[in-house]
Amino acid sequence: MADAVRHDLVVRARRALLDGVWREASIVVRDGRVVAIGGLTDEVDATVDVTLPDDQVLLPGVVDSHVHVNEPGRTEWEGFATATRAAAAGGVTTIVDMPLNSIPPTTTVDALDQKRAAAGPQSVVDVGFWGGAIPANLGTGDLRALHEAGVFGFKCFLSPSGVDEFPHLSTEQLHRAMAELADFDGLLIVHAEDPDGLDAAAASLTEGAHDAVGGAEAGASSVEAPAGGAAYDAFVRSRPDVVERTAIEHVVDALRATGGRAHVLHLSSATALDTIRAAKAEGLRLTVETCPHYLTFDAEHIGDGATQFKCCPPIRGEANRELLWQALVDGTIDVVASDHSPSTRELKFAGGPDAAHGDFDVAWGGISGLELSFRAVWTGARQRGIPLETVVGWMSRGTAALVGLPTKGRIAVGADADLVAFAPETPVTIDVDDLSHRNPVTAYDDARLFGELAATWVGGRLAGPSAPPARLLVRPDTGVAS
Repeated sequence: MADAVRHDLVVRARRALLDGVWREASIVVRDGRVVAIGGLTDEVDATVDVTLPDDQVLLPGVVDSHVHVNEPGRTEWEGFATATRAAAAGGVTTIVDMPLNSIPPTTTVDALDQKRAAAGPQSVVDVGFWGGAIPANLGTGDLRALHEAGVFGFKCFLSPSGVDEFPHLSTEQLHRAMAELADFDGLLIVHAEDPDGLDAAAASLTEGAHDAVGGAEAGASSVEAPAGGAAYDAFVRSRPDVVERTAIEHVVDALRATGGRAHVLHLSSATALDTIRAAKAEGLRLTVETCPHYLTFDAEHIGDGATQFKCCPPIRGEANRELLWQALVDGTIDVVASDHSPSTRELKFAGGPDAAHGDFDVAWGGISGLELSFRAVWTGARQRGIPLETVVGWMSRGTAALVGLPTKGRIAVGADADLVAFAPETPVTIDVDDLSHRNPVTAYDDARLFGELAATWVGGRLAGPSAPPARLLVRPDTGVAS
């Protein structure tokens, strides 16, 4: 494939994933885009010419649509410099940042501008932004203004978010928000847990603890009082399946009433799958994600005080996990995203007796897994006989489609040259101190995963600490320059 024009990069691979099919190919890049795809040994005039070894495959970069960067305001938890380096180290070439836990949250255009100013100079992968829907910005024009400024949709909570500056929507406000977004076909992405169910579970646990203590004091029972906030089982019982299922039913009701679009975030409970299947069969515009931690871990193997595993909704049992895998394979669940939600080590193990054990009642809830998300899902898929190209569909092409980025998540002429060299059969034991996110804590510490990331290119440039800043993204339909 001789060409008089000098190109920036050519990457050659015996196995490149093109439209879901493995092919020998050379991927030719100029000005950040794939401009040609040829044979493995085609002659190409390029400044950089890379041939992958036989144990590596060439994949499109992962698009992670659920990342909490927290900057500005809580940059000590995470920031754009560390988060995007972690992304690149994990084969993630695009992240979409959540509107919390930054201060201010991304609920106005001014707050979006502050986010973009923080992200622009220091991000080594491409970054887009979600807006937020909270009671204070419903009906004010802020949602439409954020939409026109290029956010990819709007995050809301149906139960307390954990931070005061991002309050949750009531069921009535959920309907109002979805109706307002339906006017311009905006996407509402939902943390679906029902607050009434949470209150009922908390009351039940308190009553049970009192009964257990009273019985023990009376000599009527050998049952010990629960171990309080250190007990993982008590934490799971405090957020039972019905809490998720009920909230998702509210989302479905709002979709039916408004004709809007909604995406359920971080599904953990398989008991909601029938509701989701029925909504999709009805033709409602509903998509659903789950997360690597729900596909990797199970409640039976999480010890008391192990608050590095705390997230909301919680990691549930092994049988539930297998149903989530089945729902991914049959298409009920559409995509997988990390929900990278880090904090300082002190917050993550708050209330515990030492620096490595916490109290589930007070420790920050969130899993730090951005760098490991793709490898974790591939490891679980590999164990179940699910091919690598299927995982790429969930975490690259599917997430790119969710946020409306047609040039992401695939290797094709005209697509962004976001490429990953990946050795899928190389085992890796995770050491948290080797990871790039800001604070050295993760549920994946000491996990044995498969897959080594050999190189990540963002827009044809090799990602790394010395790489020039990547792009800030907006929805392509806005007409706003990125």
